[in-house]
Amino acid sequence: MANLVTNVSTSHRAWLAPLLYLLSGGALLGLSTNLAKLAGDARLPPLAFLCWSIVGAALVLMIVAALRRELPPVNAHTLEYYVVSALVGVAGSNLVFFSAVPHVGVGFVALIISLPPLLTYVGALALKMEQFQAIRGTGVAAALAGAGILAARKLSAPDADVFWVLLVLGGPVLLAIGNLYRTLRWPKGVSADALAPGMLIAAAVILLGAGLLPGLSLAVPMDQSLPAVLIAVQSLVFAGMFLLLFLLQKTGGPVLLSLLGSVGALVAVPIAIFLQGEAPPKGLFLGAALIVAGVALLTLGNAKSK
Repeated sequence: MANLVTNVSTSHRAWLAPLLYLLSGGALLGLSTNLAKLAGDARLPPLAFLCWSIVGAALVLMIVAALRRELPPVNAHTLEYYVVSALVGVAGSNLVFFSAVPHVGVGFVALIISLPPLLTYVGALALKMEQFQAIRGTGVAAALAGAGILAARKLSAPDADVFWVLLVLGGPVLLAIGNLYRTLRWPKGVSADALAPGMLIAAAVILLGAGLLPGLSLAVPMDQSLPAVLIAVQSLVFAGMFLLLFLLQKTGGPVLLSLLGSVGALVAVPIAIFLQGEAPPKGLFLGAALIVAGVALLTLGNAKSK
């Protein structure tokens, strides 16, 4: 009887922890997307806002890692891991999304970030990282259908900025690659607390290097305090979000991790509509309902597999 109770308790924790990481990380992602819109209104260039926020988040997580005595290890494997993870999962994808917000709106960007599940799931199946489960496959299809409806409605609008709409659609490809890569190449015996700051430091170096390119700027307007405040808040949001990302990666796997965007969309869109005055994306209710169904089915499938 004692063993049965222990097994039930362990099974409960096995699916509850990833779910909590998913919901918390998704909420921070939704908040982050709205902060990007506020930064644009404050005349903060997307690269500058992203770069200095990542630098701040890296400092926060390095302090936490030092206090826990889990500093990022430095060797050939971990350096490769930090750079590739930073390029596809932080610097590249977030620069695309942050740059697109002023052109297509927070709501659309947030909902498109919900697209990676299908790409991640297909990649995980192809790489033998996952076994096919009908319930999880249905969940991925539902989440994808919801995001697809929103993208199609956006493209069909008379004033649609086709270039930015299509560019945003490339962001989920980078996120899916990052989801799979981090699982496949996770350094053995290294904790999430150590990997997260290492990745953010690499991302900061990449973005600082991008700031040297012609036409890009890392300058922060200093005639008001709002830009600095937004960078400070975004730094804390990023620090929590990327730490939760690694914890979710470790406990839930790449497919469940890819649902961060779906949860983020459910947080970001209401904030954008009710607090920032954006018009609701066309097809919002049907799209959001399918995304919610997808999250529920993938979570249920993950619980059953555990």
